[in-house]
Amino acid sequence: MKSGFLVLSALMFLSACSDESATLKIDPVPDEAVVTEAAENPAPNARQVYWGDTHLHTSMSQDAFTFGVSLGAEEAYRFARGEKVSSTFGLDAQLTRPLDFLVVADHAEGLGAMDAVMAGDPRLMSDPILAQWREKLQLGTKEARVAVADDGRERGWPAALNNQDIRRSAWERQVAIGDKYNEPGRFTALLGYEWTSWPGGSNLHRVVVFRDGADRAGQILPFSRNDSPDPEDLWRFLGRYEADTGGQALAIPHNGNISNGLLFDVEKYDGETPIDADYATRRARWEPLAEVTQIKGDGETHPFLSPNDEFADYETWDKINFMGVPKTEDMLEFEYARSALRNGIALGAELGVNPFKFGMIGSTDSHTGLATADEDNFFGKHSGGMEPEPDRWQNVMGKSGETTTLGWEQASSGYAAIWADENTREALFDAMRRKETYATTGTRMTVRFFGGWDFEESDSSAGSLVEQGYARGVPMGGDLPEAEISTAPVFMVAAMKDPLGANLDRVQIVKGWVDANSETHEQVHDVVWSNAGQRQIDDAGRLTPVGSTVDLEAATYTNDIGAVELRGTWRDPDFDKEQHAFYYVRVLEIPTPRWTAYDAVRYGLELPDHVPVVGQERAYTSPIWYTPG
Repeated sequence: MKSGFLVLSALMFLSACSDESATLKIDPVPDEAVVTEAAENPAPNARQVYWGDTHLHTSMSQDAFTFGVSLGAEEAYRFARGEKVSSTFGLDAQLTRPLDFLVVADHAEGLGAMDAVMAGDPRLMSDPILAQWREKLQLGTKEARVAVADDGRERGWPAALNNQDIRRSAWERQVAIGDKYNEPGRFTALLGYEWTSWPGGSNLHRVVVFRDGADRAGQILPFSRNDSPDPEDLWRFLGRYEADTGGQALAIPHNGNISNGLLFDVEKYDGETPIDADYATRRARWEPLAEVTQIKGDGETHPFLSPNDEFADYETWDKINFMGVPKTEDMLEFEYARSALRNGIALGAELGVNPFKFGMIGSTDSHTGLATADEDNFFGKHSGGMEPEPDRWQNVMGKSGETTTLGWEQASSGYAAIWADENTREALFDAMRRKETYATTGTRMTVRFFGGWDFEESDSSAGSLVEQGYARGVPMGGDLPEAEISTAPVFMVAAMKDPLGANLDRVQIVKGWVDANSETHEQVHDVVWSNAGQRQIDDAGRLTPVGSTVDLEAATYTNDIGAVELRGTWRDPDFDKEQHAFYYVRVLEIPTPRWTAYDAVRYGLELPDHVPVVGQERAYTSPIWYTPG
């Protein structure tokens, strides 16, 4: 493990797949095999924000199946579209507001194999372990499923589960269901899957998303970690997919907080070779987005990395990786989005290419078949003890080594917001590629962010912000043109509350930059806030807290504080046109009850003091970058 690259002023329940000892060598394929630029929209100010989840698991995933989930892709799409479905244990489940899009991202490893085990597929029953598992699973009890899952982790998942014919049949079924529920203009079923590399238990997972339908995506067998655990081989596979089918694909790295410093490492997969310009170019090309919040905690930043950021310690997971290997402080720098963005601009200054030039999204990583991040409608990480029930807050969700993770540590998060021309596979994918996206922790607040050189305060008014933002600047995910004179960039931001949610507390702009000594820095600026007449920034540079209206006895809050909408402009007071920099927006709501507070009221619980019951939901936009020269 390298240390100090950035100068600063887990659970077992995803480990259910096969051994990664066998790897497949991939023939070199040009990474730019097919680079089809999206057609320029003549009226980008007409773009709408669409809400969805790019990371949902169903019973087709080995681990989700052994945790008990019975819902498949059909139920997942129906739920996301707003229909009422029955959860694994018979509870009615329905979204108050449907989603606009969904990626069913089941694990490539052993895809559909547990269904085949339950069906007594003769291609699997010749394996005595799988025959025993089938006998246990037919009992239909939670204890039996747990025993199978534990056996798989301890003895290893039999290689027979990766039968290529079974996986191919399952994939063909998945993409056909996706096409069935894809309804352009109303609901988009983006086809995808999860590549689940985890060397030594450290999370390098990626969700692969296709721009295409079953006619193209159905031509391939999903590339798995059994083919190769090296991300560079995944990128080569995606290059071959594009060259062979004429389709398009991208990969989204997961939350990095269980990677023990590997997800945003400055060295390649071998842990020894430094990132070079070629690697940086390919990573930036294939991975334009990163997941920064989900059920397994928040991945924006960490209090150790951002000690001056009072909001850094949000839904923090920082104990272990999937195999129980303890986390050390030197790993944190290479796990969180903000520090990765800082390292990225430093590498960009050195190499000429930024490998971590990614936009931000959130998603659930739920293994229930239910894409919900609502605090008052939370069905948990998986169906093994996290569906709504009185004791779920203290149920053991995972045990690795000496570390146990309990139910209350799950976060009800998050969603992906995409500014797209229309609700279609092509438009959503193109918006993801250009990084015009933002992440939320479950709230559906609307956020706009533009950067330019000559915006005025009047440009941020409701009538002109979007039009002027596109006409004279760049949106979130964009690049500022080089400064031609000694001026400073001006940023416009507008945020509107979730119509069914809480008022807004404040809007912040997070800046990162590289100085003349190649050291990186960060600073959080409060730009506009609610109740401005009563709240001031103190001598320490901190804004007076917004207060709280949360009533824990009833698990309610009121919107007597905060603002429905916040908008304004901000000019960087410390801009240096010779320095590489990035800027992104963080918007915070007023405090609201956490899912644990709703459970406490629903079931009459007395929760111990260490269990959080209040939080401040938030959004993170994709950055806007400035690159000298």
